[in-house]
Amino acid sequence: MGVRLPVAWSAVLVLLVRAAVAREYAAIFNFGDSLVDAGNLVVDGIPDYLATARLPYGMTHFGYPTGRCSDGRLVVDFIAQELGVPLLPPSKAKNATFHRGANFAITGATSLDTPFFVERGLGKTVWNSGSLHTQIQWFQDMKPKLCGQEQECRDLFRRSLFIVGEFGGNDYNSPLFAFRPLAEAHDMVPHVVESIGRGVERLIAEGAAELVVPGVLPIGCFPVYLSIFRRQPAGGYGARSGCVKELNTLSWVHNAALRRKVEELRARHPGVRIVYADYYTPAIQFVLHAEKYGMLKQTPRACCGAPGVGEYNFNLTSKCGEPGAYACPDPSNHWSWDGIHLTEAAYGHIARGWLYGPFADPPILDAKHLG
Repeated sequence: MGVRLPVAWSAVLVLLVRAAVAREYAAIFNFGDSLVDAGNLVVDGIPDYLATARLPYGMTHFGYPTGRCSDGRLVVDFIAQELGVPLLPPSKAKNATFHRGANFAITGATSLDTPFFVERGLGKTVWNSGSLHTQIQWFQDMKPKLCGQEQECRDLFRRSLFIVGEFGGNDYNSPLFAFRPLAEAHDMVPHVVESIGRGVERLIAEGAAELVVPGVLPIGCFPVYLSIFRRQPAGGYGARSGCVKELNTLSWVHNAALRRKVEELRARHPGVRIVYADYYTPAIQFVLHAEKYGMLKQTPRACCGAPGVGEYNFNLTSKCGEPGAYACPDPSNHWSWDGIHLTEAAYGHIARGWLYGPFADPPILDAKHLG
């Protein structure tokens, strides 16, 4: 029979656990694409075409655009704050301090390197600003700023948290946005997952012992895909969700393959802790059970955008940050920010699910892990 702690004691226990974890992780190193880019794309200047570097991006938390593709904080920001680590600076930032970690993520990143797409005639539909393996090279290039001798580096990385992704979304976009047969995207899954596995092992070889490997989102629920792939056959949409079934199936297939890869890596590296982090389930929950998360129950709809095809508030010619687009009054009651990325509110729910469950296997702050 379990012992029930008074509420006050439970709160104290939570604070003690959080304090212990904050001491446990010396640093956080993050890799990924626009879901977790904290500004790497805009460090060297803001291209005129880049709407994500203009208001209303950043309106909720920062009050100004930071290069994050959201109204505020991202999953990695919430994780850093919960672990008592400062928000990670973009790895390309000038005069930044990286002693508590760095964010190597950059918008447009893929799992696979550019030649893979060029060989398949997809070079013009992939915007690869820094693949997973390029980001790992950036990490390796930064090592002299982080530590001295090799053993000192390994000790630091052993006490750090590495978040590797998500990766894959932009890889699959290359055939999808070229309107190639969906089978071509499915054919890429083993290549994408194998590349992620190699990336994880490269980081383990550097000394990483705690890694988080996220899956991809259910892309069939996002306004950008609902708008572009709007001519679905009868039965092509989920009866309850309104999402494009075959696109969500692609995401599910990727995630299932990635989970198998994570199991394989765990068996190969028994002394390393690898967490599978789930983006898919919480996003589906936001669609099906919006009220549970303080969100509006509605057709998948961008908070920031302009009227286009259907009810999605997404228009390719007037995207968030561009003339004619506007932001909803309260982003916290939407899960989709700009039809492509999520709101700060959604990222906050996901981060808590990764840290404490149920959206991670095992949770980052798993009780057994904390002892």
